[in-house]
This record gives sequence, structure tokens and C-alpha cells, in this order.
Amino acid sequence: MKRYRKDVSVFLFLLVSSVCQAQQLPYQQAALPVEVRVDDLLQRMTLDEKIAQIRHVHSWDIFNGQELDENKLAKVVGDKCWGFVEGFPLTGENCRKNMRKIQEYMLNHTRLRIPCFNVAEALHGSAHEGSTIYPQNIALGSTFNPDLAYRKAKMIAGELHAQGMKQILAPCVDVVRDLRWGRVEESYGEDPFLCGLFGIAEVKGYQEQGISPMLKHFGPHGNPLGGLNLASVECGVRDLHDIYLKPFEMIIKSQPLKAVMSTYNSWNRIPNSASHYLLTDVLRKQWGFTGYVYSDWGAIEMLQTFHHTANSPEECALQALMAGLDVEASSECYPALKQAVKEGRLPVSYIDEAVRRVLTAKFETGLFEDPFGEKYRAGKVHSEESVRLAREIADESVVLLKNEGKLLPLDEKRLDAVAVIGPNADQVQFGDYTWSRSNKDGVTPLQGIRRLVGNKVKVHYAKGCDMMSPDTSLIAKAVEAARKSDVAILFVGSSSASLARDYSNTNCGEGFDLNDLTLAGAQSGLIKAVYATGTPVVLVLVSGKPFVLSWEKEHIPAILAQWYAGEQEGNSIADILFGRVNPSGHLTFSFPQSTGHLPVYYNHLPSDKGFYKKPGSYSEPGRDYVFSSPAALWSFGHGLSYTDFVFEGIDTSLRNDSIYVKCTLRNVGNRSGKEVVQLYVRDLVSSVVMPVQQLKAFEKVGLKAGESSEVQLSLPVSELAISDNDGKRVIEPGAFEFQLGNASDRILLRDTLWIGKEVREKKQCSVPVEKKTVSVGKKIEVRGVVRDIQATLVHGVDIYTKSDGILVGCTDCNGAFMVEASEGDILVFRKKGYAYRDAEVLSGTLNIRLTYSNE
Repeated sequence: MKRYRKDVSVFLFLLVSSVCQAQQLPYQQAALPVEVRVDDLLQRMTLDEKIAQIRHVHSWDIFNGQELDENKLAKVVGDKCWGFVEGFPLTGENCRKNMRKIQEYMLNHTRLRIPCFNVAEALHGSAHEGSTIYPQNIALGSTFNPDLAYRKAKMIAGELHAQGMKQILAPCVDVVRDLRWGRVEESYGEDPFLCGLFGIAEVKGYQEQGISPMLKHFGPHGNPLGGLNLASVECGVRDLHDIYLKPFEMIIKSQPLKAVMSTYNSWNRIPNSASHYLLTDVLRKQWGFTGYVYSDWGAIEMLQTFHHTANSPEECALQALMAGLDVEASSECYPALKQAVKEGRLPVSYIDEAVRRVLTAKFETGLFEDPFGEKYRAGKVHSEESVRLAREIADESVVLLKNEGKLLPLDEKRLDAVAVIGPNADQVQFGDYTWSRSNKDGVTPLQGIRRLVGNKVKVHYAKGCDMMSPDTSLIAKAVEAARKSDVAILFVGSSSASLARDYSNTNCGEGFDLNDLTLAGAQSGLIKAVYATGTPVVLVLVSGKPFVLSWEKEHIPAILAQWYAGEQEGNSIADILFGRVNPSGHLTFSFPQSTGHLPVYYNHLPSDKGFYKKPGSYSEPGRDYVFSSPAALWSFGHGLSYTDFVFEGIDTSLRNDSIYVKCTLRNVGNRSGKEVVQLYVRDLVSSVVMPVQQLKAFEKVGLKAGESSEVQLSLPVSELAISDNDGKRVIEPGAFEFQLGNASDRILLRDTLWIGKEVREKKQCSVPVEKKTVSVGKKIEVRGVVRDIQATLVHGVDIYTKSDGILVGCTDCNGAFMVEASEGDILVFRKKGYAYRDAEVLSGTLNIRLTYSNE
């Protein structure tokens, strides 16, 4: 009897299921191809429903504070399914509750029951209260460890699912080249290859856990004119593709990405959010991107209010949509599309294509079958595991810039008292796009140091100054604290806002740009006053960007950069200062000597760091610059350790369209540590001017004291291509120099490989002046003048004879020389910064012209 009842139950279940399946419309059937489902749904939609699908419901429309107003929701949404909804000001718990209610409304109270994308910001952790606060992107990049970016994204995905989110407005892969810009902290660095690799890692992590990431900000963005947010970027087509668009291209061509965000600014006098070239010709036709483009907030209405390329909301909407921008956020221009279609100013096909892209993304991400994200495990918000990962990233991101006399690490057993000083000593600095600025949500450096030393070392704390004021009244107490301590640890830097919450006392982050990169307020005076006490000083820059530290580099014995390091910043820096953790971060932004030294990025053209190679000073003025040099204070890739590493034995080979470069890395110090092996490439001769070097691979390697390891890096030959005027790439045959080192300005090994139709190795060599057999006659007196190519007299040029390789003279302050040489001999003229010049002795007069050289 029981068996009979069971069989009947199964039969009835199958019968009901088949009936329900028969009642499902084609777009509701998961077994059908996505394209078929999209076509079916699209043809059922009214024009109003289509326009709603490419628009955003915003929190200010439907929330009263933290509470969802369901009457407002019904009024705004009606019976139309909207594309997107956000709740940026909400706590994580209210997101979880209310995002589900909004999705339920879309599924139960609209005609076609299309689920919406619930949108969140998660640049370095979900931006909703209670979420784990990870180190900012500038810190993540400084780890030179993309696996940490992958793991971080996977961990954040769990918290986003717990908060009811599906679409995030991250990662940010902008390549930044102007350090005055407030958004420096959001970038991984100044190098496009590094930004691309970290972006790929994050995209993988999110997509594997069912979260749809959105690349931002598409277009040239990170080098705004004057460093001002939203300003135009001036560059040619080659820099557009090789620098600013390269990370996007790397990610889009390797990952099944669904969404890209446009930018506010303009390039080539066209707003990027209305650029057919960027959004259609490059993104879709050249790269094959099939997802949707989402406007940065308010970017569409800015076509009228900011760029003045449109004179009405309708014209804004037409410019953006027809260029290829699909989704409008935080402005009200797309409603005007309805009248434009009705009156024949816009073919409905443009709207259909935009809606198709959004619907395709919703089907492909499984939103129709799993609108509440129940397929994926909702992670515990702020779990112990996530806090450990945030700490691990913090530990690997700190950059040791200087350690004169091995002042660091500190030994608490040898200390009676330490002074902890500065505006960032007892204040958390999480960075922009976080939900908090409160010390209760993180660990300050002062707290971390006190926890570590306990009662063993006395800690004297003094704020010293405020970074937003020139007031010096607090410096005296800091000086007093330093004088009664064995060492003074100074925490200076910057402060960023929290998203949609607190923007007070902010000098870094989105919309907070600087005209001057010297430390704000009285911080520089504080440093000098503490230094003057004679107490050894350790300086820690806690910030979202590099600042000018030229005086500090010359005078302060130990300097570290701790970028916004997340909620565990205090524990992390304490362990590094006292040697529990060996610092292993490397710079992804070069430091300038002054604001006037900008730009300072490492991958410049050979013409862009001075022609004369005669840097000067007040004691000995020069030419580029008269009183300085154009070099960086610290260059991209720089980073010290508490142990020492050596690089040995470079070997370069070409196999199967990839280039392999290997060496042996050896830890010759007495501590375990991690080193970043960096591979740079230089195109020695090309049809267009190429950068002096470009990062093409890197690997972070951990070694115990005395341990060694063979490290092999590789890159595809396609990475050697140059861009033409259309942004298309071609590989030119020729010689390429491969450089291995631990910083862009510390190349330790070099090798040269010839790349061409007939691949052959070609070693580059530099020929020194050496004795050479020449046919010589009688000795004569040779006089002359040495000038450069601009007829400027060149002093200090050494003159050698080729016949015996000895130094026979030197030009005086007027560029003149007089030497004895044999007729028929060859004189060699040499000076650093110039190409060597050989000249045969044919008479008693010999005037020479030298050309400048970067070698």
C-alpha cells in the first residue's frame, strides 16, 4: 500500500512538473540557448519596459534612511522590470533584507518578472557596514602577488552574497600617471601590464563565486589634466592603446566579462561616455566585447552640464546610446528616448541592442534561475578567515623605502621607551570606498605597537599636528615625547572619505585632488622638529599616494610606505617594525622629488628625462634640471627587505611563440624573506619611439636564509608588438633587451634576443676603449673644440688614443683640448651621457661633435 502511494505521488509530481514546463514561456526555460531566450523576451517587451531595463533604481528614490518604503518602490517601478538597483548608504544587514524584498517585487509585481541586478561597490571590500575592510588597491598592487587579489575577490564574493548582491562596480584597473589626482589609491599602479594582471585575478575570483564584476573606468582616465578629477586626458592613439586601454584589453580578451563602466572625462575632445570610437569601434568591434556598458554615475547628463556637447537630456541620451553606452546610472536622460523613438529621431534598434546586452548578461550569470544568489554559499560577513586574509595582504604590501644603518627591525629587548607620533598614529586610514572611518572598526598603529610591546617598553604618544591645518601648537609635545624615547616612530600621510557617509577632513580619494604633493598641514615641520631632537626616527607614510619626501630621504634613516592597509593596519605595521614580519612590498608608483618633477612614471620615452644628461644643484648648476635631476626619488619596483638577495645567471630563449627568461635567486642574508623578480623589456630599435623599458613579467619568491631557487619568467612574443595609428599591433623584427632586477632602476642582469622571421640569438655588447693596432706616423700637436649637437661647448670629455688605449687629455671649461697624437692614430672622445666618438688624426686641427646617449 505504501509503495502504491509513493508511485502515485511521483506520477503526480511529474505530471504537475510537465504542465508547469508547458506553461513556461520560452525565455523562462533554462534549457533553451541564451540567444533564443533573449529574442523571445525582447519581442514581448513594450518600449517602456525596454527603457526601464537600461535604467537604475536608486536608494534615494525608494528608501527612507535605512528603511525600504514599499509605496515608493511601487510608485517608481510600477509594473515594469528595471535593470538595476543599489543601496549604497545601507548597512550590510539592511542590504540583505531589502535587496531580497526589491527582487521579490520585480518577480511578483511586474508583468514580465525579469530579475534586476543588485549593485554594490566593493573596491576593497563590500562598502556596507559590517563588511571586512581590505587594503586599498594601491596596497594590493604593491604586494606584486596577484594570487592575493584572486583570493580577496573570492572572499568578498561570499560577503556580497550574504548581502544580496550580484553586480559589483569593481575592479578599478585605471593606469594612473598623475599623482596629484585624488583617485591614485584606487589603482594598482602606474604600469598597464601590472594593472591588467591584478584585474584578471580579481575578475576570476568574483566570477568563480557567482558575482559579476564591472571593469572601470573605460577610456583614458588616470592622467587627468592638472591632476583634477574628471579633467580630460591628452594622449595620442598609441598611448591610448598601449597604456590606458591595455589592462582592459588584457582582461576582456581573457575573461568572460559582462560589464564595463564608462568614464566622466574626455579624450580627443570627445566625452568618453559618448565616444563611438571607444565604446563601439575598439571595445566591441576590435576586441569582441559582448557585455553591456554602464555609465559612471551622472556621466550622461554631464554631456550637457559639464562637456556642453548636448543641449538637452534627450540629446545626452542619444549621444550616449548611439555611441554604445547601454545603461544610465544616476541621471534622468534615458526616459527621453521614448519620445525620440516615437518622433523618428532614434531607431528603436539602438534601444533593442542595449536591452539585449543587459538581458544576455542576466541570463548568462544565472540571474533568472537563481535571482537570490542561493546557488552560491553566502559567506559569513567579517569572518575570521576574511580578517586573516586582509592581514596577509597588509603584511605583503608595506614597502621598506630606506633602512640606513639597519635601524629596522627594532628590538623591544633593547628599548626602554618608544615615541609614537603623528596624525596617522592613532587614527585608522582605510581609504575611499569604505563604510567607516572609525577606530572602532580597525586597529591603529598605536594600538598595534602597544599590543606588541605590552609592558616591556614604555610608549609615549603625541599627535604632533593635524594634517588639514598648518597649526604647529602640538609639535612641542611630540618633541618632548621623542626626547624621552630611544626611537621615534612617525606616522604621517593622508586621509580619505568613506563612501556616501563622511567627507570631512579629507585630502585624498575621489574628488580630493592636490596641487602640491608635499605633506599637508604641519607634517613636514613635525618631522623636522622630531629629527632635530637627535632621537633616531622611523618614518611611516600612511597614505593613498606617494608624497614628496626629498628632505626625509636625505635625513631620516628608516622610511616605510604603508598604503591604506585595511582594518589590520596597526597590527601589520607593528609586526613589521619589530621584525615579526619581513617587509616584501615593492612600489607600483614612482615617488617624485617634487611636484614639479611630475610626471615621474618609469616607462617613459628615451627623450623624456632630459637631453643633456647634466643634472644640477645649487653648488653645481646643470641643464636638465638646472638645480635638480629628472630622476624619481624612488622608482617603480623599488622595495627593500631585512635580508639580502642576489640574482645570478640570466638565460633567455624563445620557444613556441613565447620568450623564457630565467635566473637563480639566492637569499644571502640571515632571515627568511620574499623578493620580487621583475622582467623588463626594451625594444632597442623600432619604427616609432618606444619606452626605455616595460614590465612584462614578475614573480614573488619566498626563500629561507641561505636558500636559492631557479626562477623562470615568460611572456608571449605578442607582448613585443607596437601599436600603429589605428591602435592595431604589429611585431617588428629586431633586437630586444631583456632586463632582470628588483626595481626598474636596479637592473641586475641583461640579455638580448633577436626576434624576426628567422629567429636568431644576438648578444649585445659594449666595446670599451682598448689598444688596437693602427698605422701611425709622426707625432703632432692636435688642437680642437668639442661641442654637442646644439653647438654647446662640452667640458670634461676624456680623450684616449686607440693605438695604446691610454688617456692623453681632457677638454677644459671652454670645451677646448690640446693633445699629442700620431698622424693616422684614432682619438676616442668619451663622456658619460654622450655617445662615444672616434676621429682619425689627419692634421693638427680636430673639432668634434658629440651626441647625447641614454646608455
